[in-house]
Amino acid sequence: MTTTTTPVAFRGRLLAVLLTGQFMANVDTAIVNVAAPSIAAELAATGGQLALVVSGYLVAYAVLVVTGARLGAAHGHRRVFCGGLALFTLASLACGLATGPVTLIAVRFAQGAGAGLMVPQVLSGIQLHFTGPHRMRALGWYAIALSGGAVTGQVLGGLLVSANLFGLSWRPIFLINVVLGVPLLAAARLVLPRDDGRGDRPVTAAPVVALSVSVLLLIVPLVLGRDQHWPLWTWLCLAASVPAFVGFLRVDRRAPAPLIAPEVFRDPLVRNGLLAHGLTTMTYFSLLFVLALYLQQGLRTGPVYSGLAMVSWVVAFGVGGKLPVRFLPRRRAVTGCLVLATGYVAVWVYLLAGGRAGLPLSGLLTIGGLGLGISASALVGTMTSALPDRYAADLSGLITTNAQLTGALGIAVAGTAYLALPVPPATAFTLVLIGFTVLALLGATAATRTTRALP
Repeated sequence: MTTTTTPVAFRGRLLAVLLTGQFMANVDTAIVNVAAPSIAAELAATGGQLALVVSGYLVAYAVLVVTGARLGAAHGHRRVFCGGLALFTLASLACGLATGPVTLIAVRFAQGAGAGLMVPQVLSGIQLHFTGPHRMRALGWYAIALSGGAVTGQVLGGLLVSANLFGLSWRPIFLINVVLGVPLLAAARLVLPRDDGRGDRPVTAAPVVALSVSVLLLIVPLVLGRDQHWPLWTWLCLAASVPAFVGFLRVDRRAPAPLIAPEVFRDPLVRNGLLAHGLTTMTYFSLLFVLALYLQQGLRTGPVYSGLAMVSWVVAFGVGGKLPVRFLPRRRAVTGCLVLATGYVAVWVYLLAGGRAGLPLSGLLTIGGLGLGISASALVGTMTSALPDRYAADLSGLITTNAQLTGALGIAVAGTAYLALPVPPATAFTLVLIGFTVLALLGATAATRTTRALP
């Protein structure tokens, strides 16, 4: 896919294909959480094996996103999107047919690798084929695919496992990807613009290895540390990740074909945008996790109810992400972060007043969803407009990886804090929400710097 003036009639089909792939990938970041007990019972998986089934997807996904973006620029976005989707679909089939925990772990890594190749092409495609108001509207739908996918994964996982379709227990949570993936692959081959063969220089091995090691040192302890009670190796890996990332930047700078162009990091719009986007996205993924703990363990509700509790957030997120471009054109990101903080304040005030769950909680969650929708679309729009289209792959990989890593960090910190606090569940949830409020306000500060850097 190269920069073109895409006909209006074609944009809808192009966006539908891209976002369906994004949506499927995001569903699978959450859908296994609900099915984990059933998987453990049927496959006799140990706690460590079950943790790898859940986290293996995220690890492979996070490791390959930046590389996937660069591969798309080098070998064609259409080609890499279709290859990633094919791998994702085949791996999903293998997951659904797995007969043992080791096999399931292996194919979950393969499924995450497919997502890591496919997903970066989505944002690159939007940046290359949509401009002006069309791009902002497309980014609004992109935001819905991101947020809605994770919540849908929770709800759909609960529904499919509870339904026990054809006596298959947890297996339909993976097999449904085959039902969707095969026609989507056919549609992608028909709809996505053909690659013209004039891509970037080929990706070299050194920066790929350096980045993979850096991400693994950070992501593996974050996704496994809490369940293993933070043994020494997790802290050593986290400490080593900092010099590893510094080493990656040096290796990448010297490579003949850098994974991330140095010009991207020099732009203040991008730097502050990534910070604000990371802080606010961190609170969302953490909220998904901690709210599920609060509702299911603290209030003894079921997994389906837990997933449905966030539906109002996703609806509001979609509304916020699709507000007209003329709405606060220079203050959208800051306003969104402040509305997000207000939403968190409203929920913890409700809890302090004695509220626990039900419609009032869902109603208050809409405030946060609206704020995150406004800020996310504005920040991504600002970052993708800050640099020429030739940096589309760099920005796509960075924005997605930023969200994955900050989300994993937030889940690790907030989840550990919630479980470790020696207080009632409602009080622990309130304290975590106060932390989310602080992060949202810090995001507003970074977003203010982004606004000041606008031309």
